[in-house]
Amino acid sequence: MIDFSVILAGFGGQGILSAGKMAAEAALYEGKEVSWFPSYGPEMRGGTANCSVVISDEAIGSPVINDADVVICLNQPSMEKFESQLKPGGVLIIDSSLIHIKPTREDIRFIPMPASDIASELGNMQFATISMLGCLSAVTGCFTRDSFEASLKEVLPERHHNKIPGNLAAFDKGATFA
Repeated sequence: MIDFSVILAGFGGQGILSAGKMAAEAALYEGKEVSWFPSYGPEMRGGTANCSVVISDEAIGSPVINDADVVICLNQPSMEKFESQLKPGGVLIIDSSLIHIKPTREDIRFIPMPASDIASELGNMQFATISMLGCLSAVTGCFTRDSFEASLKEVLPERHHNKIPGNLAAFDKGATFA
C-alpha cells in the first residue's frame, strides 16, 4: 500500500480531528509512515473541521491530498466540498443520519452509514466518528481493530481510558455495517 489517503470532514465538536489522529496512530502501530494534517475554522464548536491522513509504506512527500482514496463526511457542506476530491473508484462514507443527499458522482463507491444513530444507540454521540472508522477499517483494511485499540490508549488522555470499551463497541458496529 503506497500513499493511501483519507479526508475526514464535518463540524467542529464532532470529533473529526481526534478520529483522524486515531486512524493515523493505528497505522503507525502497523509500521506504516503516516501524516495527519488538521484544518479547522476559527470557531470553537460548530465551525468547519477536516483533516487529511496519508498512510504509506514509504516516506510521505506531502500531507496535502489532491485525490483521496476515501472521504468520510459528517455533514452536508463537507460532502458537497470534498466529494470532488475523491479518486475515481474511491469510497465516500457519509453519516446518513445527518446527510440526506446522494453523491453527484457515479464513479465512486458510496456508503451511507447512520453513524449518529449508531452513536445514539450506544449512548454517546462522540461514537459517530468512531463507528465510521470501523467502517473505514473494514472496507479498506488500512488498519486493524487491534491497532485501533492500541491507538486509543495513545490518543485518549488516561482519564478517558474508561471509554475505550465504548469506543471499541462503536468501531465494531461500524465494521459490521460495512
